[in-house]
Amino acid sequence: MAAVAGLVGMLLPAGGCTSTSPSNAAPTALTEGPKDTGSYPNLNIAPQVAAKQFTKEETAANLAQLKAEQQAQLAKGGSVKAPTNTAALKTLAKTHGGDTLKQIEGKCDPTLDPNCN
Repeated sequence: MAAVAGLVGMLLPAGGCTSTSPSNAAPTALTEGPKDTGSYPNLNIAPQVAAKQFTKEETAANLAQLKAEQQAQLAKGGSVKAPTNTAALKTLAKTHGGDTLKQIEGKCDPTLDPNCN
């Protein structure tokens, strides 16, 4: 029984509460990366925000501006047009990967790359 009490007595200090003071609560991950401080973070301290948050009015104004620009773009005929030469695009799709791989591996083709040795 004394051995169990001694073991419990040794483990209790290791499992005690730890806290941090507000002076070391700054977000070090943004500047120096993570550090092992040997203590748990204090979740009661609110983190610093990266940027000022938009108000509801600012959000509504920004969305209205974007929608107006979208409507202006659509009025200009800003729709997506189908490609005119689909056969050439299909041929390019079939050969482009192999040609690029040859250039990357150093087996370049002088017709594709004028700087090929």
